[in-house]
Amino acid sequence: MTRIPTAPTAPDDHGVTAGWRLGETPWQQLPTPGGARCRVIIDNDFSGDPDDLFQLVHHLLSPNTEIRAVIASHLREGDRFDPGPDTSANALRIAGDVFARMGLVSTEVLVAGAPQALDDADSPYRGEAVDRIIAEALREDTDQPLYYVAGGGLTDLASALLIEPRIAERMTLIWIGGNEHEGIAYPPPDAMPIEYNLLIDPLAARVVFNDTRIPIWQVPRDVYRQCLVSDAELRIRVATAGPLGRYLYDETMLVVQTTTDAGRGPAETYALGDSPLVLLTALQSIFEADSSSSRHVVMPTPILEADGSYTPRPDSRPMRVFTQVDVRLMFEDLFLKLREFSDWQASA
Repeated sequence: MTRIPTAPTAPDDHGVTAGWRLGETPWQQLPTPGGARCRVIIDNDFSGDPDDLFQLVHHLLSPNTEIRAVIASHLREGDRFDPGPDTSANALRIAGDVFARMGLVSTEVLVAGAPQALDDADSPYRGEAVDRIIAEALREDTDQPLYYVAGGGLTDLASALLIEPRIAERMTLIWIGGNEHEGIAYPPPDAMPIEYNLLIDPLAARVVFNDTRIPIWQVPRDVYRQCLVSDAELRIRVATAGPLGRYLYDETMLVVQTTTDAGRGPAETYALGDSPLVLLTALQSIFEADSSSSRHVVMPTPILEADGSYTPRPDSRPMRVFTQVDVRLMFEDLFLKLREFSDWQASA
């Protein structure tokens, strides 16, 4: 439901005159010491729920992550947020528009993902996004850990793993998606039988879980639903943070109003469910670096079934399943970075 810019070949600069590149932080009067400590490939469906816009902006404002690619991925056919037809192209236009609103000129990292879900497990999608994933994972000139952070379907990652299985042991997937695990959490009332992000491309997720060795950190539905901000926080901490903050607020309120009109509201909260992708990468602890302020369990990676359920597989590789995320750290960091950035834009 995020509004799609109307001029894909000549994006609006939104009156932004101060430009910057990834790796620079001109809005910081006291720069963060040390620079990046990990590499990140972002994969999200930017024409869907605007929580992905918050995640993208937050990651772009986080100097501890070196963003190597931003993959604009597809939604499922007929999705209520963007019925298409070309949702990955729409997502790319939206991501480019966010870069323009921020004055970020590093558009070379933007790439459209697969236009649709996999047809079968033996036919990977081949395209620029997949090529970039493989090339980044096979780099030999850096020891920085590589995280593939996904807030939607897994079509491009599954395709890359099918084409080049060696990359599985050279990065970690952090995925917002999947059903609750029995014995850990229960589904919400009237839940979709198959969780939303999993439903975008169930086959791709099954390839990643069942047929590869990639380490997985999963943030399932019960945990990303913890990531609630209040209406007051959105009004006072986001909408007032310059034109960028007002844009994020307006896109969120469009969904709130539409949902309310459809009889599923109102509510004084909104779930920014993709934000753990930033928390678990950019905001790790300084000593014994890890996602130490959040909680997880470790289990053998289960078999992911076609209906979204899990079947235990005791001899499988270990997987993290998060049970709680540090929403205080995550959202306070977002609000302050938005304010710091808006103050700089206003003075530039």
